[in-house]
Amino acid sequence: MSNLEQPLIEFGLSGNESKVYLAALELGETTISRIARKSKVKRATSYLAIHALQARGFLSASKKGKRTVYFAQNPKKLIESFDERRASMMRVIPELLAISNAIDVKPKIQYFEGKSGVEEVFKDILRSPGKEVLEWYSESYITDFDEAFFSKYFTPERIKRSIHVRAILPDNPSMRKREARNLQELRQTKLLDPSKYRIRMELNVYDKRKASIISFKEEFGIIIESEIIHDSLKNLFELMWEYIPA
Repeated sequence: MSNLEQPLIEFGLSGNESKVYLAALELGETTISRIARKSKVKRATSYLAIHALQARGFLSASKKGKRTVYFAQNPKKLIESFDERRASMMRVIPELLAISNAIDVKPKIQYFEGKSGVEEVFKDILRSPGKEVLEWYSESYITDFDEAFFSKYFTPERIKRSIHVRAILPDNPSMRKREARNLQELRQTKLLDPSKYRIRMELNVYDKRKASIISFKEEFGIIIESEIIHDSLKNLFELMWEYIPA
């Protein structure tokens, strides 16, 4: 490869297109057979490269009697052409960004499997800038998960980062014991009759546009990033919070 081929490849040409363009530039007005010999690219391949270069404005063709001859465009013209295409692209950038922003507002869903996957869902809460998590609590973690992850890592880290929790829990002795630690664990809770509160998953609403769903028994978790879903679940939580007696 010559020193001139690599910049052309970086510009977007293939290796064969670079060889063919440089050969044409050196030969001046010439034929396909001469370009193929000079570039050391097979004639059939040279033919394909020439047509690709014509389409991009690197080569032009003209008729000389019955023959078609080709010549490379002046490199300065290529720069001018590139500048024109760049200016054209800049004019449509606002519309492209509008399309991109429309895509960005669509829900983003991440799926995690296994105990390490479930832990990753909770770690996402710790990485989020929001200072409050709204939680529908599942005590399934006691029987179906590693409680030490919460007592030794997640809860201490959450406290360290001043992330508060409001949680809705089933009313039983285990949860009453948990409620006794509310103050030091930056938590507020409201309890529901366990015969009516039969939620077997954990659901967290946090950040400005995130919600997570965790099934401890099935060992999977989902993070949904959607302003609409976040706000709707937050509204549902606030309604429940308001009507559950303190």
